[in-house]
Amino acid sequence: MKKDRRVLRAVLRWTAATVAFAAACAGATYGITEMRRTDVPGLATVSDGRWNYPEIQFPPLPSGSPRPFAEANKAGVHYADLRELLLPAPRGATADKALRGTDGWLPRKGFLAEYASKDDRDHIDELLTDYGLRHIAARGWTTPDGTHTRIYLLRFDTAAVVDELQQEEFTSWDSPKFAARGAADVHNDEAFSHVTPVANVARYPYTEAKPYGAGQVRQAYLVAGDTLALVVQSRKGSARAVPFQQTVVLQSQLLG
Repeated sequence: MKKDRRVLRAVLRWTAATVAFAAACAGATYGITEMRRTDVPGLATVSDGRWNYPEIQFPPLPSGSPRPFAEANKAGVHYADLRELLLPAPRGATADKALRGTDGWLPRKGFLAEYASKDDRDHIDELLTDYGLRHIAARGWTTPDGTHTRIYLLRFDTAAVVDELQQEEFTSWDSPKFAARGAADVHNDEAFSHVTPVANVARYPYTEAKPYGAGQVRQAYLVAGDTLALVVQSRKGSARAVPFQQTVVLQSQLLG
């Protein structure tokens, strides 16, 4: 009988230890699945080429103001500070000071410099006046791999104005209507066909076709309510698809 009791006590101890170990493992698994990927040691650098952006947060709205695509906001107005809707630079990037402007507002010439032809720049300048441009907010950076990113947010009075400007003047399905600086032959970026769209934000992505000389340019126009956005990435050799897609999607989410 004593031997049987000793065996029973041993079995109970092993059972308790097994249960405790299982609970500890379950707790650790829950903790990891609840953390953002970049919070887990060893997983901060994503192997598919994505950049390590800081946590994206929506800026506060003025009291009583609706979101841009709320039912009550027929004009699609972004009531948040446009400068706060710019995507922050990824960790390790060097800021492009030339795009900071004055108090965060970029003069038109800073945006117009993205276009190759003087005639195009003059024409776009007239369009911005005719369509009632209100502000331009911009941000740029260069990552350690040499990719130079520029983001421009152009705000107008209503979504209807932006829709007309985009459809009539800036984009077509196969190529943009104005050639970007440094991009000789630009066409629809088919790599975006598998990228999940962002609700309420129309995107028009383009990429420079080979042969593109010393470097490649990728660009995307975004239409989001009263705001027309332009995202440009250029890099010596080739501009990588994954960080471009990531940047466009994240900026779209901030505008959506």
